[in-house]
Amino acid sequence: MSDRVLLAVFATPVASFLLRYGKDLGYTPVLFDPDGARVTDVDGDFESLTTVPELGPDTDVVVTDHNRPELGEALKAVLDRPTRWVGVLGNPRHAGPHVAALEALGVPDDEIARVHRPVGLNIGSRTPPEIAVATLAGLVADRNGRPGGFEF
Repeated sequence: MSDRVLLAVFATPVASFLLRYGKDLGYTPVLFDPDGARVTDVDGDFESLTTVPELGPDTDVVVTDHNRPELGEALKAVLDRPTRWVGVLGNPRHAGPHVAALEALGVPDDEIARVHRPVGLNIGSRTPPEIAVATLAGLVADRNGRPGGFEF
């Protein structure tokens, strides 16, 4: 098992590609979705969990659905762990709903500021595979201390 973990939060088509491609990049892929009925929506060779696992400082977390009602609770649970990087997918032209969800749960501003948005490189991605590629390219750039073209 690799020390590098990629945790995709919420079972979505993007999560499927993200975890599949992430494994090829040397991550141990893990899916977390609190809705046990949804974890089976994503097929692949990775662990699927309904609770946030123990996460370490070499874990990158990508929330793949910013419209889920569990967004705040899921992010709060992730932020309670010492992850390397946390991001939420979403259109950079719109305010991220994660901020209000975390504020409502009493999460301090410095913890909310740990959440990156947008998460992927600005390559004009639209489809789930393209979004996964842009996201993973951004994670590789960040891990390597490179700017990676995040400007939108």
